[in-house]
Amino acid sequence: MVNEVLEAVAELKSEERLGAMITIIDGPDTDSVVVLDRSTGHVTGDGSSWLDEAILADANDLMDREESRALMYGERRVFIDTIAPSPVMLIFGAGHIAQPLSLFARELGFRVVVADARATWATHERFPNVDELIVAWPDAVFDHITPDRRTYVVLLSHDSRFEIPVFDAVHGAPIRYLGAMGSRRTHAMRVDRLRGEGWTEEEIDVIHGPIGLDIKAKSPAETAVSILAEIIQVRYGSGSAVSLRGTDAAIHVA
Repeated sequence: MVNEVLEAVAELKSEERLGAMITIIDGPDTDSVVVLDRSTGHVTGDGSSWLDEAILADANDLMDREESRALMYGERRVFIDTIAPSPVMLIFGAGHIAQPLSLFARELGFRVVVADARATWATHERFPNVDELIVAWPDAVFDHITPDRRTYVVLLSHDSRFEIPVFDAVHGAPIRYLGAMGSRRTHAMRVDRLRGEGWTEEEIDVIHGPIGLDIKAKSPAETAVSILAEIIQVRYGSGSAVSLRGTDAAIHVA
């Protein structure tokens, strides 16, 4: 049974599928473990005596939020360990902000793709550590990458030749994050255009524009931190984005 569980975990990781390893860490059946495949609902391991609807519901909720947590179910303390594929960050525009943003995003576990049609900007010398560097218009990115719930889109150029194809490609897709650079005036003009193209108010409301959290960022690296802070907040679906000093908010989720 142990080998089956290990093989199930390895398969989830190798095929980049969402799942969870659920282990009883205290109480009856301690050390009993199962692996849940989110996409198929298949359960590997012998948990038939204790794996109930309450545990499955919490596991699905935690997988949605990419969190792991120990929870109590009667006399049993159960650790739900989410196994999630690497999220993908698509950065359109290879300017100065894209350099620290791509570097920091890799450190946070993102698979990073940078795209720009300007060959003098999108170079391996400027982006030595990205997973993929594409010297082309956005259409070339979406030719082989299908946006899904693991996709975070960052638009650092509001040149219409970049912006329009990106918005067209992600419209209606279940992406996790869509942020667009530009002033409030630029974003207001963008919103007017999208309304004219049939975007609903609900679809427009999920666009993060102007992009990032207000930390008074000035340099490209500071702006990258601002953008990533907003992305982290969206990724985990929680956090007030205000200073922890002087608040009673938990620093880490238990």
